[in-house]
Amino acid sequence: MLHLTLRQVEIFCAVAQSGSTVAAAQAVSLSQSATSAALQQLERALGSQLFERVGRQLVLNDAGRALLPQALGLLEQTRAIEQAFSVQGSGLPVRLRLAASTTIGSYVLPPVLAALARSHPQVAVDLQIANTAEVAEAVLALEVDLALIEGASHWPGLEVQPWLRDELVIVSAPHDPLAKQAAGQPLASDALRSARWLLREAGSGTREMVEHALLPHLHQLHAAATLGSSEAIARCVAQGLGISCLPRVLVQPLVDAGELVVLPTVLPQMQRYFSLVQRAGKRRSPALQAFVDACRAIAPPSTD
Repeated sequence: MLHLTLRQVEIFCAVAQSGSTVAAAQAVSLSQSATSAALQQLERALGSQLFERVGRQLVLNDAGRALLPQALGLLEQTRAIEQAFSVQGSGLPVRLRLAASTTIGSYVLPPVLAALARSHPQVAVDLQIANTAEVAEAVLALEVDLALIEGASHWPGLEVQPWLRDELVIVSAPHDPLAKQAAGQPLASDALRSARWLLREAGSGTREMVEHALLPHLHQLHAAATLGSSEAIARCVAQGLGISCLPRVLVQPLVDAGELVVLPTVLPQMQRYFSLVQRAGKRRSPALQAFVDACRAIAPPSTD
């Protein structure tokens, strides 16, 4: 059990440097009586007197002189800890535990992590990538400090903040018959309803959003295959194995390369938010807030 407090050590150093409890009280923003009482408590805890009185001055005795360098060093270490854990700190290393759903972790977070590394090199990140359900469970179990998910959260006890708006688009291979059909006019619901769909697994945020967007119009989706990776689905679509509805942020490089085409349809535009998720009531550390700030800086959510 500790018998000393940092406040007592701070007051001791102030008295040693100023030579009186009156001047020390002003330095530490206490009354003179409170300063004297704290000094007496420190001497009782140590079992040793630390000062000799010479006129109105308090002068360190041999015990006080031995203590002063250690006390000053302790205060300096304390200030270093405070600075390291401040938003601008660059001292002690901090390790954040983060989780992200597959699309965000693979395609959206890399520039955020790069920006964080430049602004806060003392902050290291352990990133877990899984589907939305697994990520949400990790937040609830306190396995991670914060997570980023696609779509909505249905888990009580989580605080969800919209972050980045993304578009879902229906894609096919350029040589797919539906691509040729869509070149003449937007695809109607019947054509989409009878298509071979490649879908994510149950529990995926992308799968949930696709069903939410498409089922009211198509009523059913013929799943030719279910895969656990949106990137794998995109590659399979590019090989002509079917069509899919995937995040724009994922498929755009393949569209630009001519491996996929976005199919125009009669359906309304499909949009969703990527979101930041943490346990309700959790207080963010400066390092965690720095990560959130990096997320906001790279892509603030739209307000419309």
